[in-house]
Amino acid sequence: MTGIPGHGAAPAWTAWPAPAKLNLFLRIVGRRGDGYHLLQTAFRLLDWGDTIRLRVRGDGAIVRHGASLPGVAAADDLAVRAARLLQTEANVALGADIVVEKRIPAGGGFGGGSSDAATVLVALDALWGCGLGRDRLAGLGLRLGADVPVFVCGDNAWAEGVGERLAPLALPPAWYLLVDPGVHAPTAALFAAPELTRDAPPATISDFVSGVPLGNAFEPVLRAREPAVEAAFAALAQVGSPRLTGSGSGCFVEFATREAAEAALAALPPGLRAWVAAGAARSPLRDALEAMVVGG
Repeated sequence: MTGIPGHGAAPAWTAWPAPAKLNLFLRIVGRRGDGYHLLQTAFRLLDWGDTIRLRVRGDGAIVRHGASLPGVAAADDLAVRAARLLQTEANVALGADIVVEKRIPAGGGFGGGSSDAATVLVALDALWGCGLGRDRLAGLGLRLGADVPVFVCGDNAWAEGVGERLAPLALPPAWYLLVDPGVHAPTAALFAAPELTRDAPPATISDFVSGVPLGNAFEPVLRAREPAVEAAFAALAQVGSPRLTGSGSGCFVEFATREAAEAALAALPPGLRAWVAAGAARSPLRDALEAMVVGG
């Protein structure tokens, strides 16, 4: 780093990946006493996503540059909230400039906001010299959203509880054909849907590994309510077995090779927002963090 704003030297920006994720399945197996739903899912991290650019400030200010998502006030931006939460918890006097280069579509269930927040936590923990460590950062992340901890920890994972109980999961290499139907799925409304299955029998990792179809509780709800989601499923069904990710509208088909995924992409009808991404063995954020440590 060449300097900190306010300290008389030219500031330096650093760039950090904020990868997208897929839920390879998602079941609701009950409810807690406080009303939160108990989930089971398998998170697959992708080697594709947003980029977070950070610059340390000496004046303690947290400044988001560029527009936030439509309808989201700057103070409610997850990346800003993550920085302020870390600043408070670690009692840090430094601040940060934040730029979010968005690629992950909002409302698609690909984890964009959660991943952005996790990257801010992990990267600023390193840049500010907080040294909180992965477990404490994951705990902070849970206060921002149920999906944040998996991005902080950086492993493909089997998840239970509200999504915070994580066990690393070894997944084979895979490529994914992704489709964004352009529907911003309202998560709260979906969880409140009377037709949502909330009492699925718990699955096991053995069920998942053996290929038992575990489904996504939100798929039938969204397909019935959103014609664009149903149309995306119909298109993807021509090239494979489509699935929904998370509680968003994003759909995907898994392939063993990049060539197969790209051939399927080429076979889709025009007009769909579709692309191909590789599954990651672990988060590229961890690679970036280790490269920073090695580079000094």
